[in-house]
Amino acid sequence: MLYIAASGASQDFLGTAVRANNLANAQTNGFKAQLEQARAMPAYGEGLPTRVFAITESPTNNYASGAMIQTDRPLDVAIQGDGWFAVQDANGQEAYSRNGSFELGPDGQLKDSFGRSIIGDGGPLVLPIPLSNINIASDGTISVRPQGAPETVLEEIGRLKLVNPEVRDLERGQDGLFRRTDGQLATEDAVVYVRTGMLEGSNVNPVEEMVNMINLQRHYEMQVKLMKQAEDLDMRGNQLLRII
Repeated sequence: MLYIAASGASQDFLGTAVRANNLANAQTNGFKAQLEQARAMPAYGEGLPTRVFAITESPTNNYASGAMIQTDRPLDVAIQGDGWFAVQDANGQEAYSRNGSFELGPDGQLKDSFGRSIIGDGGPLVLPIPLSNINIASDGTISVRPQGAPETVLEEIGRLKLVNPEVRDLERGQDGLFRRTDGQLATEDAVVYVRTGMLEGSNVNPVEEMVNMINLQRHYEMQVKLMKQAEDLDMRGNQLLRII
């Protein structure tokens, strides 16, 4: 009884951490909520087959699209339907994100709001500066008007790398970016389209996450009561032994 209750209480802490992380990212562009569940697992090794322990796991994520937010900013881009932007992580490796809030660095490098470089057909995208206009087409093609050029002159300088791997082949890293589980790079998908002047919001439902956190807290309290009951039973058993 004590072992089951103690393991259940510790796993409730892990479940609360997942839900708290979802709540903390309720306003993060393109964030995908983590799913959390608890289940019983048999304890391996010598002992009775009734010995089990609780385990909390995050088997997958909620990949549903978040709400579209209109910003009319030329560097804000949202993916329509399924698909991902390719970005460069802190180690210089390719990873995938739905955050389409882009910024132009002083060196002309296109980055997301976290400072990660956006990857195009041939690697990280670098735009010629200075420039006076930028346009991102629905297929991810980036065109700019060089400074001093006529209004009608647009020069194509690259294309966003848009991919659409199977979600069952993706895993979330500690940095919040997604990568393929087999370590391979996803190939470009020509049917992934974007909308300029829009951002995809988080798909976290704050009310649902709060309810789940309250349920986990109540479950933790129940486990603590069970541990207290196990202590009382042990104490009464010792008293009976002293009487004998």
